[in-house]
Amino acid sequence: MTIVEIDLDAMEPLAAQCDDAHLHVTLASGQIITTPLWWYPRLQSATPDQRSIIELMVYGIHWPEIDEDLSIEGMLKGWRAKTAVPPETMTAAG
Repeated sequence: MTIVEIDLDAMEPLAAQCDDAHLHVTLASGQIITTPLWWYPRLQSATPDQRSIIELMVYGIHWPEIDEDLSIEGMLKGWRAKTAVPPETMTAAG
């Protein structure tokens, strides 16, 4: 078994922003994590103004307007809300 050491300081978020479809987080390591908003239904259904009010925590992000918290660990591991529903995939008729 291999043990991987993780530099927890490198996981600290330095910046976060949402666009219409994604959450982008810049970590202290320089890594940028991008996850789809549909993973987080509460965040997806929030207004752009509500999504823009962000509090960075040591290992996560908090949106006080909608009482949503996400951990950097969860984002890196691909965790999503139990109620998350992927958008329907559009296919060409043919």
